[in-house]
Amino acid sequence: MADADPRRPVADELAIDETAVATEKPRRRWLKPLLMFGVPLLIAAVVGYVWLTSGRYVSTDNAYVQQDMVSISPDVSGRIVEVRVRENQTVEAGDVLFVIDPEPYRIALAQADAALAAARVQVNTMATDTGGAAADIQSANADIELAQATYDRQAALMQRGFTTRAALDSARHEVAAARARLANAQADAARARQQLGSGTGASGSPAAIQAALAQREKAALDLERTTVRAPADGIVSQTGRLQVGGIVPSGVPALSLVKSDHVWIEANYKETDLAHMAVGQPVAIELDAYPDIEVHGRVASIGAGTGSEFSVLPAQNANGNWVKVTQRVPVRIAIEGKPARPLIAGLSADVTVDTQPEK
Repeated sequence: MADADPRRPVADELAIDETAVATEKPRRRWLKPLLMFGVPLLIAAVVGYVWLTSGRYVSTDNAYVQQDMVSISPDVSGRIVEVRVRENQTVEAGDVLFVIDPEPYRIALAQADAALAAARVQVNTMATDTGGAAADIQSANADIELAQATYDRQAALMQRGFTTRAALDSARHEVAAARARLANAQADAARARQQLGSGTGASGSPAAIQAALAQREKAALDLERTTVRAPADGIVSQTGRLQVGGIVPSGVPALSLVKSDHVWIEANYKETDLAHMAVGQPVAIELDAYPDIEVHGRVASIGAGTGSEFSVLPAQNANGNWVKVTQRVPVRIAIEGKPARPLIAGLSADVTVDTQPEK
């Protein structure tokens, strides 16, 4: 501080000090009651809020965004000739993902067409054989009538003594031979009808044609499946496996599709947090990736078992050194509305469930 002015009277300095003390006293008068009563009231308010809301909200940070994922694998094997998607590209249901060389399957379809034509020719031939067998039956019946008439005449002549025993035996033999020819013709006709009409289904087609048609349909389906399409709307991933010229076997996943029409949160709550939790309760969701947006949801379902129960090797507690560990139960949270930012599968989230019963 600067030195006091020696020319200033002492009385003036005393007056200034008294004025400063007078202004400090009113400030201290309201500060002391504020500290005495305000701080305890604030503490009481905080304690009251904690007591009132105790047990109402249950939260966990062991929660993640989940989406349906489809592993897309071709139904036929072959060499890739075209790839029409790139990594993380958005596609719609029916869009072409990649194309397998269709030429071998076109050849197989042509072979199936030829086999179908051959089957139809075979059926026509069997129909002709059936008609011929019917004519043979008629001829055999006529032969029987003629042989029987000849035998009857020989028998009548034998009674009168105008013929020989050899002629009568010959006539009897002709009757037997004619009946045998009739039996053979009937057997041939039955065989032809059986071959022509065996396995006839609702379409009324013979078995040979039905088998050829089935082979053709399979060949046509295989040819169509050489073009692999997206089964649903979503985002494709792992497209690096697709390379033009590479061989893809049937049934082996070639890429993945993350569906964009179904997103939910899977929160793994402690078993001790489930006492008052129920389906339909409101949920507040905070995403680590997007801390500036608010997402709301509701409890959609509570898991039927703990996470350890569905593991590959469930815990075995039948031993002497068993230690009790609080289990986690998966709770599915349905998201309400459309979030301001797109949700990505696997994002971490903080989930808070309001277990207060709705009135």
